[in-house]
Amino acid sequence: MHALAAPLKRALVQRERDGTEGTNRPPIGVALATGAQWSVEDVVCTLGPRDRPFEERHTSACLAIVAAGAFDYRSSSSGAALLTPGALMLGRTGECFECGHRHAAGDRCISFHYDPDWLDEQAAAAGLAHGARSWTAPRVPPLRALAPLVARACANVQAEAAAALEAWDAWDELALGLAVATLQVAASGKDAHGAATVAQPASARARVVAALRLIDETPDADHSLASLAAAAGVSEFYFLRTFSAVAGVTPHQYLLRARLRGAALRLASEDTKIVDIAFASGFNDVSNFNAAFRAEFGASPRAWRAEERARRLAATSWPGAAHTRAQYGRT
Repeated sequence: MHALAAPLKRALVQRERDGTEGTNRPPIGVALATGAQWSVEDVVCTLGPRDRPFEERHTSACLAIVAAGAFDYRSSSSGAALLTPGALMLGRTGECFECGHRHAAGDRCISFHYDPDWLDEQAAAAGLAHGARSWTAPRVPPLRALAPLVARACANVQAEAAAALEAWDAWDELALGLAVATLQVAASGKDAHGAATVAQPASARARVVAALRLIDETPDADHSLASLAAAAGVSEFYFLRTFSAVAGVTPHQYLLRARLRGAALRLASEDTKIVDIAFASGFNDVSNFNAAFRAEFGASPRAWRAEERARRLAATSWPGAAHTRAQYGRT
């Protein structure tokens, strides 16, 4: 997701120029949309290995999509996990937490916040039992069940008219759908939480973070289990076991989803031919790309592009769009 990583890279370069590394600068959040019982913001954090983690507290039920970067997340009641692009960070109201960047600087998240009582009502309406109506783990790793919603949120942020979606049904449908779908996935018990049950040595986590950064920066490269393990300096078996434990998905699953998310964003924002996007995303065969895309997002690349463009057209043609853009400082 190079397009979503670009603002983070610029912020990191600017912080280095300012000479403020090690000063625990707080993350910068920009409001994207607000509903009666929910809100969503674009949050860029430039903390790095020289910054000491500090304790914060969730003031609402929080669900944050990691759009770029990687960081360690530790909550007071649900444990700790590594957060990577495509994963969801989960937080409960009143819960204390820390975010650390021991192995790599910076992250960018699309952060949704919910009134917990409202969220409980929506979860009950969706048929979830009482014990399944709140987050019970620190993270959901990149999973196919949530991939369409994650990609749609990323596409909204990437769009210039994203702030105009507040009064349109895109953001409120997405905010509700993502929250309930996450609770449903968590309640299914199918490796949904992705929380590491066995603590991994710092050296092992560092190798995984390095591999994640390599994939995120070059998703179109010819990566394989053997090449990634060789780059990490460990055996293939050890790398596969460690990567899966730390990231919550296998290297192949992570690479495939990184490629598909990037392709989905390009399809939504560019007129580039689908075949060219497929090849540029690391797929050697268009039919394989089409099949993988449909399996991940539930639609063909062509249908996805048409649907996303229809959403954007509806947003920009809504009568109050200009007012809403001005409200959030975008023109």
